[in-house]
Order: sequence, then structure tokens, then C-alpha cells
Amino acid sequence: MSLLASLPLYPLISFLVLITFGKRLNWAIASWLSVGSMAAAALCSLFLANQLSLHESSVITAHLWQWFSIGSAEVNISFYLDALSAVMILVVTGVGFLIHLFAAIYMKDDENFSRFMAYMNLFIVAMLVLVLADNLVLLYLGWEGVGLCSFLLIGFWYQERNNVLAARKAFIVTRIGDTAMAVGLFLLFKSLASLNIAEINQLAQTTASFTASSINAKNSEAYWAALLLLGGAVGKSAQLPLQTWLPDAMAGPTPVSALIHAATMVTAGVYLIARMNGVFLMTPEVMNYVAWLGGITLLTAGLAALAQNDIKRVLAYSTMSQIGYMMLALGAGAWSAGVFHLMTHAFFKALLFLTAGTVILALHHQQDLYKMGGLLKKLPVEATLFLIGLACLIALPGTSGFFSKEAIIASLWSSPTAGPSLWWCAILGALLTSIYSCRLFFLAFLGKQRFPKTRVISEHLETSKLLRGALFVLALLSIFGGLVTIDLSSLFLTYQPGIINRSNNPSWLHLVAIVTPFAGILFSWFYYKRYRILGYKPLRASQNPWVVFCRHGLGFDTLYATFLIKPYCFIAKLNRKDLFDQTLMLLAWYIGIWRDILSASQNGHLRWFAAAFGLSMVGLIFMVIL
Repeated sequence: MSLLASLPLYPLISFLVLITFGKRLNWAIASWLSVGSMAAAALCSLFLANQLSLHESSVITAHLWQWFSIGSAEVNISFYLDALSAVMILVVTGVGFLIHLFAAIYMKDDENFSRFMAYMNLFIVAMLVLVLADNLVLLYLGWEGVGLCSFLLIGFWYQERNNVLAARKAFIVTRIGDTAMAVGLFLLFKSLASLNIAEINQLAQTTASFTASSINAKNSEAYWAALLLLGGAVGKSAQLPLQTWLPDAMAGPTPVSALIHAATMVTAGVYLIARMNGVFLMTPEVMNYVAWLGGITLLTAGLAALAQNDIKRVLAYSTMSQIGYMMLALGAGAWSAGVFHLMTHAFFKALLFLTAGTVILALHHQQDLYKMGGLLKKLPVEATLFLIGLACLIALPGTSGFFSKEAIIASLWSSPTAGPSLWWCAILGALLTSIYSCRLFFLAFLGKQRFPKTRVISEHLETSKLLRGALFVLALLSIFGGLVTIDLSSLFLTYQPGIINRSNNPSWLHLVAIVTPFAGILFSWFYYKRYRILGYKPLRASQNPWVVFCRHGLGFDTLYATFLIKPYCFIAKLNRKDLFDQTLMLLAWYIGIWRDILSASQNGHLRWFAAAFGLSMVGLIFMVIL
């Protein structure tokens, strides 16, 4: 229990030291502090996961102190470790350690290196609190901490205006979902009089006033609580319609992008739904919404990825698409498959982002795919590692992505909250994934060189063995991570006996799922022939209206700017001369006058009271006569 309680303490101490004495510490000491604390947290997580497998109750708890109480409900600083949170801490600390190791070399020359690593450590602390919390208030504390750290890291290079705008956008958009989630937590407490997560999942099954009725399910408290929690998950995990912040978040340093996409922020929404499964299983309608949101997001993100010319934005849209697969699994009731894909996705997405970082560094921070090309010969190691990550993303047989994605797709057809329509969405999403992945590789690594011959600084990469060491470990995890079995049925079996019956699936489903990625590769091989063979120089992005529409995220930013931002700015300009303020002040003046009149009447003079009483009676009699 003491080991569980100390898990977030390692990166927290590192954060406090770095943020306090960072300017006095050299690069070596700051690196040892930040990376060493993550290594300690990762080893601690491994030991805890092993102890959990040997524990009789399959649950380890650590109660630190009572925070506060609301009536009979206590809110404690307590950590709760079961199979689900064990997977999460292994991903957060394990992948987080490798990202920190990479970042220590990648950001070595930055003048604010200590501050950067301090924020990275704090990000891990917030995520660990989120996934280990045994109550909703502590979970929400970690939830908001993750949002704060993302703001600090996305806008780390605040000297550039676009970075500040991207950080502000991420903070504001995710606050919309966070507000919905906060209201959902209030509703759960009002309905079930508890804030403990395990108790809420149990009470959701047995409280008659909370559960949905078959006659009017959409008016039940369970329906609205689940819907509000889904709003929070949609914001953090960048799903429709709150997905616009994620592509712009690529303005931050590359290690930040890897941390957000692989190990921390965007997985928080998936974890929330899986953790609160008891509430969601009482509302099949909301589970259906979860599945459809995931299905639509993975398709729209796939279309947007096809038109991007920034290597990091392609990967950002692929993250949205893969989170869509996880949402599909959760909405279909395939909890283990969704969490399994969360784990494997963390491996290969961290590999892709960090390898993209080495490419960007080699090209003097060039991110435009149309100004790359021919890197297979210039950077063969990085090209191979990137290809491994793309193979996992495409879900080629034998890779970790294949095992987890196939588990999701196999669960959709017979699920009562998903069905054949969403199965076809998943297949079409797999086809889009293979196409935009091939396009990305062809543009960046094949064809002719479309940058000055002196631009590649591979010598810097050769001297950074630790930089590549982190990538090699992630590559091994990406290839063999699918062999790790994750069975969370013990957590959900009580709630969903036999929700998915795969025996009714047509025999051809599995074959189609396996063949689809290869069909996308074959299509790309011929359609993008000029990218991989000729590599026209110069190469420009298409200006076709549909391509431009997809490149700009299918117009969501324009839609929000037209119907939300511009009206708000218009009202703000209208109020430039304090029009609304003066209206409010007029109301205050009117109330003040009545206050003066009424207070003047209370002067304590008996004759005044008698006269007022007499006049009131005369007035009342006069009104009655009329």
C-alpha cells in the first residue's frame, strides 16, 4: 500500500525540485532528476502490477487521509489499483519514461530545459492521480491537472503567437467537456449519494430510481449522467464535435505531442468510460452514442489525414481515428478490446511521433511532407523504425495493432449497441488508415529528395544513442506488445453477461478485416506512384476544393468561428462602450431607489406607521369598491 501511495510521488518531487531550482541546475542534473524519477515510477508500476496478480482480491488500495466529507459521503485521498488501473499506470509510466528519455536529448539545447522537464513530470503526476483515484473528486482533480499541463506544454514556446493560440484553444475546447463532466458528477452524487467509483458502479445496478426504465429511458438520471460523462470524455479524447484542438496542439514540442497522444491526455476519456462502466451499462442508448461517435470520428479523421501536408498533423488525425476505434469498442461493450488497443496504440503512436521528431530535427525543424522525400537513403534507421510504427497503425498481421484492432472489429457485428453498420465503418476506417499511412511514408521517405542536400544533420542523430535507444524499445513493444494478453472480464462480467455473441457472425468477417489493409496498400502503391518513384520537385499540395476542405479538418473550425466565435466577438465589440454594463447599472440604480424609499419608511415613528396603516386601509377599501 505504501508503494502504491508513493507512485505519483517520484515525478512530483522531481517537478518541485526542477521548478524551484531549475535555473541553477545544468542539463545533466535536470535530466537525471526528471528521467530518473520516471524510471523509478516505471519500476514501481511493474512491481505493483506483479503484486496485484498475486493478490487474493485482485485489488490494492492505499488510503492516505480524508480530504473532506459531504453529509455521509467521505472524499478521501485514496488510490485504487485493479486490473484496469494497472494497465494504465504501466502505459503512463513505461511509455512516459521512454518519452522523457527522448525529450532529455531532443530538448537539450533549449534554454528553458528544466522548466520543460518539470512540466512533463507534472503531466505524469496528474495522469497517475486520474487513473488511480478511488473517488470522482480526486479523479476530477487529476482530470483538470492534465488539462492544465497540456496548456503549459503546448504553449511552451510562447514566444510564437501560433503556439499560444493553440494552447488556448486546447484549454478552452476541453473546458466545454470538463463542464459537462462536472455536472455529471454532481448528478451522480445527487442520485446515488456517493462519490466512490466502485460504490457508484454497484449502486447504478441496484438503485431503482437511477436506472433507466424501458418506457421513458431518456428521462432517467442514469441516461443524463452517462451522457454528461460522455461529454467529458469527448473533450479530452478529441472526438466529435470537440476534436478541433488536437491537430493544432502539434504546435508544441514533439515529445509533448507523443506524451499527449500516446500515454496521457487523449486516453483519459477512454479510461473514464471504461472505469464508469456500471453507469453506462444501465443506458444502452448512450453506449450506442459512444459507438457511433467513435465510428464517425474515425472516418472523418481518416479523410482529414489524407489531405494533410504536415507530418505531425497526419499523426494527430490518426490518433483521433484510433481513439475512435477505442470508443467503438467501449460502445459495443468490448471493454477488454478497447483497453487492449489503448495499450498497443500507446506503443506504436509514441514510436511514430518520436521518430517523426528525429526526422524533423534532421531537417532543421522542417515538417512539410512536400519538402521531404528520399529520406530512406539519408536516414535508413529512422525510416525503418517509422515503417514499423506504420505497420502497427495499419494493423498488419503479426503486429500489436493487428491483435488489438481485430479484437475490436470482431466484437462489433453481434453487439446489440453496435451492429453491422458500425462494423462496416470500422472496415472503411481501416482502409483509410492504410491509405494515408502509405501516402505519409511515400512522401517522406521515398521518391526524390526535395530539400537542400546540406539540410540533413544525421551526425547529430548518430551521436545520440539514447535518442535511438528509446525508439528501439518502442519498436520492440510495437511489434511484440500484442502478445501481452489483457483480460478485464473480471471487472465487467458482473455487469454484462453475454452482451456479445460472436457465434452468430458470418464466416467471411475475419477474412475481410485481414484483407482490407492490404487492399489499401495496393491502392496506394498505384495511386501515389509519383510520390514513391518520381518525387516531383517542387511538389505542391492540391488546391482542389474537396482536398482543401479535408485539409482544414472538414470545416469544423470555420463552422465554430461563424456560429460561436464571431457572434461572441460582435457582442464584445457592442459592449465596448459598456452598453450591457450600463444596462446592469441601471437595474442596480432602480433597485437602489426602492431600497432608499423602503428604508426611509422604517423610521421608528409611531405616528408615521399609524398614518401609513390608515392610508393603506383607505386605498384597499377604494380598490374593493371599484
